[in-house]
Amino acid sequence: QVQLVESGGGLVQPGGSLRLSCAASGSIFSFNYMAWYRQAPGKQRELVAIITRGGVTNYKDSVKGRFTISRDNAKNAVYLQMNTLKSEDTAVYYCKVNAGGDSRNDYWGQGTQVTVSS
Repeated sequence: QVQLVESGGGLVQPGGSLRLSCAASGSIFSFNYMAWYRQAPGKQRELVAIITRGGVTNYKDSVKGRFTISRDNAKNAVYLQMNTLKSEDTAVYYCKVNAGGDSRNDYWGQGTQVTVSS
């Protein structure tokens, strides 16, 4: 069983920055991609950013230019640097690792709360 451990969430004021980390452990030899999702109260979970093992990235339009996803393949870790944070970014953030194929090979972190408020 793969386990993902998240860290880095917290309270930050608008315009501030935060860096999320997610480290994977378990019997996975390689990852197809890693991603960050978020879910705010009353809203559906949405994809924020994704990165392949080869480094190809994609972002939700509203975070482009503000968020950066990166990975360390040797450490099986994925990071999300969040700058110029807005109140709309407030949500529980979840990391996901896909080991290939369909969603049966998806592994999720427990989530970390990000609150952007003055």
